[in-house]
Amino acid sequence: MAIEVRGLAPLLQVFDMPTSMRFYRDQLGFEVVASDNNPADQFDWVMLRLNDAQLMLNTAYEADERPQASDPARISSHGDTAIYFGCPDVDAAYEHLRSKGVEVQKPKITHYGFKAVSFRDPDGYCVCFQWPAS
Repeated sequence: MAIEVRGLAPLLQVFDMPTSMRFYRDQLGFEVVASDNNPADQFDWVMLRLNDAQLMLNTAYEADERPQASDPARISSHGDTAIYFGCPDVDAAYEHLRSKGVEVQKPKITHYGFKAVSFRDPDGYCVCFQWPAS
């Protein structure tokens, strides 16, 4: 018998939670569905949802141990991490992202036949909205 799975919620370590919240909630449209109950955007952990997609964010440092600036070596390793979201209307997503000030290039057809728009979040993780090209 196969394992029954009903979703996926990747966890990303972020340097600055308020910056990440402004990006994922305010620019991309995710909503907070659970958190560690810290005030406002000062979460150490939060679960976000956009339609059927879930994403968890966790602070990379405890508040009293966080350096003034992010470590470039740590951030450079984030380039290997990508989160792909199924998005039936990639063109509308592109227009939404642009209207919210996200630096994004026009959608393209990938070599594997998907229309996609991708960009980086504040911590350097790749975020991609894609759908099979018709």
